[in-house]
Amino acid sequence: MQPEMTYGRIKGLDKPVSRLVQGTVMVGSADERGSFRLLDEIFALGGTAFDTAHVYGGGDNERTVGRWVRTRGLRDSVVIIAKGAHHNEDRKRVTPFDITADLHDSLARFGFDHIDLYILHRDDPDVPVEPIIEVLNEHQRAGKIRAFGASNWSHTRVDAANRYATEAGLEPFAVSSPNFSLAEQVREPWPGCMTISGPSGAAARAWYAEQKLPLFTWSSLAGGFFSGRFRRDNLETFTSYLDRLCVSSYCYEENFRRLEHTEELAREKGVSLPQLALAYVMSQPLDIYALVGCSSGAEFRANLDACALELTAEERAWLESGAE
Repeated sequence: MQPEMTYGRIKGLDKPVSRLVQGTVMVGSADERGSFRLLDEIFALGGTAFDTAHVYGGGDNERTVGRWVRTRGLRDSVVIIAKGAHHNEDRKRVTPFDITADLHDSLARFGFDHIDLYILHRDDPDVPVEPIIEVLNEHQRAGKIRAFGASNWSHTRVDAANRYATEAGLEPFAVSSPNFSLAEQVREPWPGCMTISGPSGAAARAWYAEQKLPLFTWSSLAGGFFSGRFRRDNLETFTSYLDRLCVSSYCYEENFRRLEHTEELAREKGVSLPQLALAYVMSQPLDIYALVGCSSGAEFRANLDACALELTAEERAWLESGAE
């Protein structure tokens, strides 16, 4: 029997949010029919949350997702996540001006009058939190966004922003979106990425657990590390851009030991390696919504199966230890 999707609630949104969030970086007008088919299949399986970004495809991603939502008549049924204020090669862009400009770009591209969840794609610690929180509140009051959050912000910066919001009588960040997986991210895949994985992320995870702040975690399979394709003796054979990112970010001895434990436990439970790795993320004592980048409905269904597999604290600790 097909497991059912589970849903959560985000403050400011009047719609439930699916615990599996489909990334849409592969969605575009070059294959609009295929893109629509993928989104249709995921929606049919209960996936109601879709992650987009201002920088994906130079805007083509948002335009294509917007056309799908409008032609299917789904605006009241789906949660669209938009990310903005990403840095470019010339300058950092986490400023009130850039947040406002990117938000208006995204609204026009989608063809929407509001965005459900608006997330800042990067942080700039040199910019005080006060004007950032203030401009996001301004757009929320104007009805252009329903809720907002931060991606790739440290938990200490999120804490500072939310403390200011509380003191000033403003709305705080409703969500945070860091990297999290069983594999420790030894090197960041892109500049300005923030992870809460591994021993170095323990303090952040403890803070998020205490605050009960929802987490929209990205790269649950560590950039493909838990696909099983990456081995100690074949790393030089990978040549594609994303594969090389996985090698430089995750292919280290401690992670290979975690991989071996994951393979062993997956065999015991009769599930695939990627399913076990996702189950590890979803079994955390945290309010997690996992971002996934499925290329088919079948892949999304396999991830849905993984969400039904709950690992014990002892099993999670054994996967993490990397010990022989």
